[in-house]
Amino acid sequence: MINRRGLLIILSSPSGAGKSTLSRRVLEDDPDVTFSVSATTRAPRPGEVDGREYYFKSREAFQELVANDGMLEHAEVFGNFYGSPRAPVEAAIDAGKDVLFDVDWQGGQQIRGSALKDAVVSIFILPPSIAALESRLMSRGQDSADVVASRMAQSRSEISHWAEYDYVLVNDDLDRAENELRSILIAERLRRDRNPGLVPFVQSLNEEFEERQS
Repeated sequence: MINRRGLLIILSSPSGAGKSTLSRRVLEDDPDVTFSVSATTRAPRPGEVDGREYYFKSREAFQELVANDGMLEHAEVFGNFYGSPRAPVEAAIDAGKDVLFDVDWQGGQQIRGSALKDAVVSIFILPPSIAALESRLMSRGQDSADVVASRMAQSRSEISHWAEYDYVLVNDDLDRAENELRSILIAERLRRDRNPGLVPFVQSLNEEFEERQS
């Protein structure tokens, strides 16, 4: 088997387009894909374990990582910092594991400009229609009408960034969108520049030719 370098998979969408469901399906069924664990400066909640739900950092430690190019992306939300540490992601892709990021367009933009940009495969999920997007948000039963309205207002801005991504999927059928997502991963894994082990493999083939001729 030829060793390959792992992928850094960015999955983005407006809320309700199916990004989280597609992420969960891929993570459950593909042992070569792992989820990126974020770092945060907020305090752990009961039952949360450092390194599982989040890497819990002090503000000073978090800001030091940012200053030393140790975060692939980061943002401040409600007074706490959140971000994606570079070191564990880099170790995973160097070991041939794919790392999945469920992030918005701003996080995706930062990752695409990071030191690991050559490993990035970015995918944007679109809803089949705005009416379907609103229906999905309302059918969750998790948010008030005001929250749904706020998410709908935000979705227009999020969708405007679709052209920044390598691939765009329209999630009009979840099973089909999942199959399309898997097809993207298969194709990207087979790209020549993601498989450095091909060079010594082809050299071994040439050596076989030479042995046959001698």
